Amino acid sequence: MTDHSNPLLQDWQTAYQLPPFAEIKPEHFAPAFAESFAAHLAQIDALAANPAVPTFDNTVAAFDATGAQLERVRLTFENLCSSESSPALQAVERDMAPLLAAHDSQVSMHAGFFARLDSVYQQARTLDLNEEQHRLLQRIHTDFVRTGAQLHGVARERFAAIAERLAELYTSFAQNVLADESSYQLPLVNEDDFAGLPDFLRQSAHSAARERGIDGYVITLSRSLVQPFLTWSTRRDLRETAWRAWTGRGETAQRDNRPLAREILVLRREQARLLGYDNYAGYALADRMAGQPAAVYELFDQVWEPAKASAGRERQALVEQAIALGEPTDIQPWDWYYLAEKVRVSRYALDDAEVKPYFSLDAMLNAMFDCAARLFGVRFVEQTGVPLYHPDVRLWEMRRGDELVGVFLGDNYARPNKQGGAWMSVYRKQTHNGGRAIPLVVNNNNFARGGAGPTLLSFDDVRTLFHEFGHGLHGLLSNVTYGRLSCTNVPQDYVELPSQLLENWATVPEVLAKHARHVTTGEPIPSALIDRIRASQTFNQGFETVAYTSSVLVDLALHLHDDPASLDMAGFEAQECARLGVPREIGMRHRLPHFGHIFSGSYYAAGYYVYMWAEVLEAEAFDAFEDAGNAFDPVLADKLQRYVYSAGDSREQGAAFRAFLGRDPKAAPMLRKRGLLTA
Repeated sequence: MTDHSNPLLQDWQTAYQLPPFAEIKPEHFAPAFAESFAAHLAQIDALAANPAVPTFDNTVAAFDATGAQLERVRLTFENLCSSESSPALQAVERDMAPLLAAHDSQVSMHAGFFARLDSVYQQARTLDLNEEQHRLLQRIHTDFVRTGAQLHGVARERFAAIAERLAELYTSFAQNVLADESSYQLPLVNEDDFAGLPDFLRQSAHSAARERGIDGYVITLSRSLVQPFLTWSTRRDLRETAWRAWTGRGETAQRDNRPLAREILVLRREQARLLGYDNYAGYALADRMAGQPAAVYELFDQVWEPAKASAGRERQALVEQAIALGEPTDIQPWDWYYLAEKVRVSRYALDDAEVKPYFSLDAMLNAMFDCAARLFGVRFVEQTGVPLYHPDVRLWEMRRGDELVGVFLGDNYARPNKQGGAWMSVYRKQTHNGGRAIPLVVNNNNFARGGAGPTLLSFDDVRTLFHEFGHGLHGLLSNVTYGRLSCTNVPQDYVELPSQLLENWATVPEVLAKHARHVTTGEPIPSALIDRIRASQTFNQGFETVAYTSSVLVDLALHLHDDPASLDMAGFEAQECARLGVPREIGMRHRLPHFGHIFSGSYYAAGYYVYMWAEVLEAEAFDAFEDAGNAFDPVLADKLQRYVYSAGDSREQGAAFRAFLGRDPKAAPMLRKRGLLTA
């Protein structure tokens, strides 16, 4: 019986059918999940018991429409755990993780329903289905097979038990990283502690302290605060302290993630072998565009040595800069950002302290909305007074003409109870199956608050803002029939295409000339400064590519390993970096104890490569606009919306990209964009 006092189980008579955030308490989730599990399983039981001959409509489309109540509760829960957590909610998260995994296993191993699904699948070639219907049948059948539907007996039970244990481990790993990030603070007390810091960084450090109930100034482990500190602080000792804390997340004495990571790897390998794969990398890539690890290595073989060579030249420039400054020339990891900024200023006359006043957060939000309007014919209208889960969050309607197409939430500031990084999620996905549902999308960033004045962004922050909005548009512009195929439900090595592609519009001169205005004077950004920003885009790309690629290659090596139970995580990381020749002063972008992409869930496991895989597609796609001589070419924009941003997973991704570009992509534009083609 439904508990009508539980707000999660009520009909939400709220604006846009948002969750009633003010009424939801942590203790509401467990009973809401219990009832939603039962309701969902009853729906699956009913589909399995249907006496009619299995058809696409009564089996495949009907399955896609099940579980709406559970999805609503689950998305609310997962979003709050990421964006507005609390000790009480984290306790619920730990309790619910294995229960959610157990429910998923009950569904995916439902023998009665899978028999009907498989019956339809075996007849696929004889059925009168359109392309999207064929795609839905193939994707749902694949989902079931990859989660154990064809296993029997002990193997079936073991696969389900592994899924439950992995869910517990993922939750513990992520919570440990969040705890390390939120608990750390480097106080700035004496005037010497502020040496080299620009005023905006002082203000951000003051805001971070105030958020933590502290008088004064602190540096936290939010990337938007610690990385600028490493960039501008002239105190080498404090830079080292901050760097060691930042790279040491997940291996503190109180919270050591390395045993959790090892157990995750052991269980993943066992899971893959139960399904007939030699290792987890083979299992993971079988359902991605790459298909197999060899394809990933083929791409990164073109990248690795040129990236190291480029990084070597960059290091020499840092040594020369250190000599000019009279500073030590034994370049350490905590020196790189600091010295690189000095080289950048010298080489391009480009200083973030000069650039940031032209990039206020509000102005850049308007810039990205303007780009969406010119490309896709939509407009964003902010609505205030709508109850949301935190005062930081803002809401916009996305409209085409007078039609409400989607709802967009922007949550842009770092908070102690919010996970680090930047990401997009949904509270509701788009579908037409069982009635029209408009998407409700949220973008999360972790920008440092600007104190009393406007929040100013570095140009890297601007690119992050556009990147996440690219994911957001992928969700908001989705226009497919079935929920399983909607929004960002695409292979991981394709999902980064819409996000990375939109970053390009952040560097379009006419966009900057219109929206990048000085926060004090209102003057437009000088064209010469735009030219210097664009010219600097390949600067330090050796460093960036080495840091990223080393993480990719270590990720793959871990998931190809024959005996992960024997791994000493710290030793393996060090040995692989030495084998690859990773420069000590650069290192991996994500060290293993806090590598949440691969250990806080399975989405990017054996898949951190996907960013560069999608970058190959993205560079080719934006080249088409540049070749047309118009970053807003209407013909290309229409094809981009139809085949990329609105298509979801309704068409195989290689075919979808060929429909947009007219051919298969090549790696050369990506290499050129990173400055590696002739390196």
